[in-house]
Amino acid sequence: MSIEEITASELNPEQFIAEQVAAICDTVGEGLAINALSGGVDSSAVTMLSHKALGDRLKTYFIDNGLMRQDEPQQTVALFAELGVHVELLDAQDEFLDALAGITDPEEKREAVTQTFYKNVFGRLVRESGAKHLLQGTILTDVDETVAGIKRQHNVFEQLGIDPQEAFGYQIIEPLIQLRKDGVRKVAEALGLPESVYSKMPFPGPALAARVIGEVTRERLALVRQVTVIAEAELADIDAFQYMAILHEDRVTGMREGQRDFGLQIEIRCWDSVDARTATPTRLRWEVLEKLSSRIVSEVPGVVSVTYNIATKPPSTMEVV
Repeated sequence: MSIEEITASELNPEQFIAEQVAAICDTVGEGLAINALSGGVDSSAVTMLSHKALGDRLKTYFIDNGLMRQDEPQQTVALFAELGVHVELLDAQDEFLDALAGITDPEEKREAVTQTFYKNVFGRLVRESGAKHLLQGTILTDVDETVAGIKRQHNVFEQLGIDPQEAFGYQIIEPLIQLRKDGVRKVAEALGLPESVYSKMPFPGPALAARVIGEVTRERLALVRQVTVIAEAELADIDAFQYMAILHEDRVTGMREGQRDFGLQIEIRCWDSVDARTATPTRLRWEVLEKLSSRIVSEVPGVVSVTYNIATKPPSTMEVV
């Protein structure tokens, strides 16, 4: 199925919003719809579009899958309450972590997250509410990477020949699918979202599970979550498209107090990009890298090695899993 791209330079945000609001109303009719909010700019823009279209007939959920950054679920719910949108926080941590247990293959991990989201959690919400539609923030780059076989994005179905109605029991509405990230930011700003949201750096659908190489456990998630807090604090003033901390699987040889220590390795990635199709590593100052490394190895138990990725996309990708 071919998707006609609307580039950021061609985009008229107000016209786009009016057209998508009308399209959502037409598709949903007089029924209810479920909305999937993750707190990123894509899902936040869809939330505001859907709320504008459906009002109280929209049921917005933030699924706490146990894979999010520190305090992200609570902060997102509070932000949208200020914007007049009620968001229900649903605790599904055990469900996701059970689904990920024992899995190390990157694609299998993504598939476990996908099935748990769409078949189990949202499938249950749709059945209980009587809704027939799920709204989500799929963008064109998600489709491109999935169809090209680079990596399976958790929110792409029809382009792979998967009918959500048959697979999960409901239809999926994707208002942003003609846009890339730079276009979505313009729409989000026009919808009245604060700069903290429309300028927010991308965060993967599988969340921190995409930043743990190997098995995803509560302990390993807690560690990468702690490192993420440090990385985002130290890189907050860097003008970059995206940055992240990644936990490697193998133990590496290190030294502590004159003794050999088989410890953990953290990889930092920081990217310059416009729309995520291509990217180059940000040329961070040595002092920035040095402070990052010093904080991570001194504050995070067990870490003995911190590296910085210098490969471009392609052949690398922005996320590691």
